[in-house]
Amino acid sequence: MTPFGQRVREHREQRGITLAEMAGVLGVTPAYLSALEHGKRGRPTFTLIQGVIHVLGVIWDEADELVRLADLSHPRVTVDTAGLEPDATLLANRLARDIGDLDAGELKRLAAVLDEAAARRARAEGAA
Repeated sequence: MTPFGQRVREHREQRGITLAEMAGVLGVTPAYLSALEHGKRGRPTFTLIQGVIHVLGVIWDEADELVRLADLSHPRVTVDTAGLEPDATLLANRLARDIGDLDAGELKRLAAVLDEAAARRARAEGAA
């Protein structure tokens, strides 16, 4: 399941909307919507994301989160390390090989490292 699919399912279930009902309003099949929720489909289109936001009736912050999660929810990722340090290529290949063996805590710790690096870059750019 992708982060976008997980959040859509949570919102849908909280609101008591069935998969078939939501799919009908969005003009897609229930099978497609289920595949999207489970990460068996690629990143949704902007139009579909906006439709999901409308059907779910989410507020601004939640809508922004869905857009952000959709952008980060492509289930087949390509990492281009051309021109980067050899350690970047090593890390990308190790992650591709071993990601399926990581537990939730390990994934959260790796994400926290990336979040810290992003925050550090943002602070550096703000100081410049």
